[in-house]
Amino acid sequence: MAIKNNRIVIIGAGAVGCSYAYALLQQGLTREIVLIDVNEEKAAGEAGDLRDAVPFAPVPVTIRSGGYENCRDADLVVITAGLAQKPGETRLDLLAKNTNIFETIVTEVMARGFDGIFLAATNPVDILTDVTQRVSGLPEKRVIGSGTVLDSARLQSALSACFHIDSRDIHAWVIGEHGDTSLPVWSSAVAGMKDIRTMAAEEGQQLDSIFQQVQSAAYDIIQQKGATHFGIGMSLARITRAILQDERAVLPVSARLNGEFGENDTYIGVPAEIGRHGIHRVIEIPLDETEKKQFAHSVRTLKETREGGR
Repeated sequence: MAIKNNRIVIIGAGAVGCSYAYALLQQGLTREIVLIDVNEEKAAGEAGDLRDAVPFAPVPVTIRSGGYENCRDADLVVITAGLAQKPGETRLDLLAKNTNIFETIVTEVMARGFDGIFLAATNPVDILTDVTQRVSGLPEKRVIGSGTVLDSARLQSALSACFHIDSRDIHAWVIGEHGDTSLPVWSSAVAGMKDIRTMAAEEGQQLDSIFQQVQSAAYDIIQQKGATHFGIGMSLARITRAILQDERAVLPVSARLNGEFGENDTYIGVPAEIGRHGIHRVIEIPLDETEKKQFAHSVRTLKETREGGR
């Protein structure tokens, strides 16, 4: 896929969509951003506010509000629209509400002849990425969910605070559902090339306790301020950079499994090589026996929830 015009269409001008647009602007990742929202006036206002920041951006960017017709020649359509998680709700509680929204959005986008890459961020993101692929009919590699990129960033930040090592030198991933059944892959986690479990034992740190903090982070933030959006905005920008710059970066996104990890027909957070064509391949990393059981449980939870929601 050749880059058409460096246009990114963001569907959903709420906190997540606008945080993502702001990250794109600050990092100079694209030359054109179009905001679409059911509230057209809000989309226009957010676009105007973002335009005021363009003189300080690293590259010139055209930012405007628009309609589904702008999706036709877009390189990337990013869906952040949908009902947000409320205090006391799990991500999977949002399924029925947001499935109908996604089916409508994806149908409208495809009716305009879109032939680029979809990136989904709305929860429950793994199942809604599956909905996006099935409704769009696009190849699986061109339909990606934000997966556990944010979860992994939270884990790296938490480990950085514990071990006083730059988070960029901590290589530890969360995989599975972007939700309550996610799991840390401790068996391959390293900090500064040193095994995390060894380091934790030497320094008296409890890894299970650290991961519990990671899993509760979103719930804590939602309870405190009503929503999370800066972290996911930056996560989406990171995935976008991998796509538009054809990095072949390995990120734990929502990808459909076709035999990898012994599973099939499930979008779930797993390491995948990301570039200009979308998902080039899923990277099947080794898991220990405990991690295999936890991952199988996460897959089973998503499948049961998906089937129950149809």
